[in-house]
Amino acid sequence: MADLLDMAAEQEENRLQGLLATRQRPAPAYSISETHCVECGEEIPAARRVAVPGCEYCVECQGRREVRR
Repeated sequence: MADLLDMAAEQEENRLQGLLATRQRPAPAYSISETHCVECGEEIPAARRVAVPGCEYCVECQGRREVRR
C-alpha cells in the first residue's frame, strides 16, 4: 500500500503531465511561416522562417509576446 508521500508524488506528477499537455505545441515542421510579421508588418527573415516553421511574428514581436506571458 502506498504511503502519503508516494500518493502526493503521483498526484504532482499527474498535475505536471496535465499542464504540459495543455501547453501550446510548436507548429509542425511542415507548417508554412508568414513572410511578414502579423503584428508589426515587418518582413520575417528567411533564416527565421526556416528555423521556426509556422512562425507568425518577427523576433522583436515574439519576444514581447513571451514577456507578456
